Amino acid sequence: MAAFAGAAIALAVYIIVRKSILKGRSENIITKAETEAENIKKDKMLQAKEHFLQLKTEHEEQVSKRNEQIRESEGRLKQKENQLRQLQSELGRKQHEIDSARGQLNAQKEQLERKGEEYDKLLRDVNRQLEEVAGMSAQDARNMLVENMKAEARTQAQAYINDTMDEARLNAAKEAKRIIINTIQRTATETAIENAVTSFPIENDEIKGRIIGREGRNIRALEAATGVEIVVDDTPDAILLSAFDPVRREVARLALHQLVVDGRIHPARIEEVVAKVSKKLEEEILETGKRTCIDLGIHGLNIELVKLIGRMKYRSSYGQNLLQHSREVANICSILASELGLNPKLAKRAGLLHDIGKVSEDDPELPHALLGAKLAEQYQEKPEICNAIGSHHEEMEMTSIIAPLVLVGDAISGARPGARREVIESYIKRLKGMEDLAASYPGVTKSYAIQAGRELRVIVGAEEVSDEQAARLSTDIAQKIQDEMTYPGQVKITVIRETRSVAFAK
Repeated sequence: MAAFAGAAIALAVYIIVRKSILKGRSENIITKAETEAENIKKDKMLQAKEHFLQLKTEHEEQVSKRNEQIRESEGRLKQKENQLRQLQSELGRKQHEIDSARGQLNAQKEQLERKGEEYDKLLRDVNRQLEEVAGMSAQDARNMLVENMKAEARTQAQAYINDTMDEARLNAAKEAKRIIINTIQRTATETAIENAVTSFPIENDEIKGRIIGREGRNIRALEAATGVEIVVDDTPDAILLSAFDPVRREVARLALHQLVVDGRIHPARIEEVVAKVSKKLEEEILETGKRTCIDLGIHGLNIELVKLIGRMKYRSSYGQNLLQHSREVANICSILASELGLNPKLAKRAGLLHDIGKVSEDDPELPHALLGAKLAEQYQEKPEICNAIGSHHEEMEMTSIIAPLVLVGDAISGARPGARREVIESYIKRLKGMEDLAASYPGVTKSYAIQAGRELRVIVGAEEVSDEQAARLSTDIAQKIQDEMTYPGQVKITVIRETRSVAFAK
């Protein structure tokens, strides 16, 4: 027990001594920390003072710079103010000069007005004296002067027009003739025209009887199947096939040939043969269109347009074969385009297609040119080609550069001698119309249409028409013929005025 108590006392003493030692150490640490904190505080205060002094120095520098800038601005403002004062002084001086000049102008204006009044008074006095001397008023004299000046101006204008037209003819006509002549010379074509009748040769009259059949049933069946009138008369070794449609005539000719060769001629056989021949002809039409395009070097046409080109072979225009005419126009347009530096392939394509409206069975009420343009547009042809087709008879406004070429090519092909058949009555009527048109002008004594209507000679009275009026008369007649008449090519109008003086020596 005593030992336990001693241990407890020893432990207590140890604890007290330990606390005393720890307390001494903690006091030393606290004292040291307080000393270090005081040192840090002093350092921070010194740093803060230094930073403050630095900021103060920078602020003073900025203030100094700003003050310097302000002083410079004030200097510039003073300089501007001095310049403004000088300008104001200069403006004042200029204003004074302007006021002085305005006063002088007003004085001169008043002086001019007085002078003008004096001039008007003198002019009135002079006009009154002239009227008294001349015996006419100023208005009458003015009217006479105006009429004289009009007549002189009209004469000078007509002379200038004649000189200009002569010069244009010398240059333009020469170049145009060269191009047209070269084009025609380079285009070789046939001049034969077609008729509405085809002659079918036979060996003997026995075949005529077989074609006619019992009571005419064979010939009636053949006419009904082909739509062609078959004329069997006394013509030896021939039967005439009459129809305005060349396709029907060709079907009838081929069918007759096959029937005669086969020898079996009866209504059922006739219908069978005509059907076969019609189908074969459609194939031949397509082949003709393809061959034509290949010959002309035209590619990419729609198959329907190729068929229409093939059908041209069996159509005619005023007796001229339509396919031959279209090929000719295509070649002419190509040559003209080459001479003028245009696209010859495009012109050739438009020339070949220009009359496709004549072989189409759509919209028969439309003119063939407009119908052709519609078909070309329907089958995706270029707009310039469609316009050239539609305007080659001037039924549509020309917007394409190749449109005039197609018009010219069509006129050249159709107007050349032997190309087309012209009814004699219409020909005479056209010549008579030209002569009557010229005779309707005052002063015309006689008029003659010569050279197949290509030239009109007009004789005028020398007493009624002057030389200047004769020149104007030719221009007026040409314009009226151009506006009112239809004719191929061009018409030359020659006005003849002559004076004859006759005397007799006795």
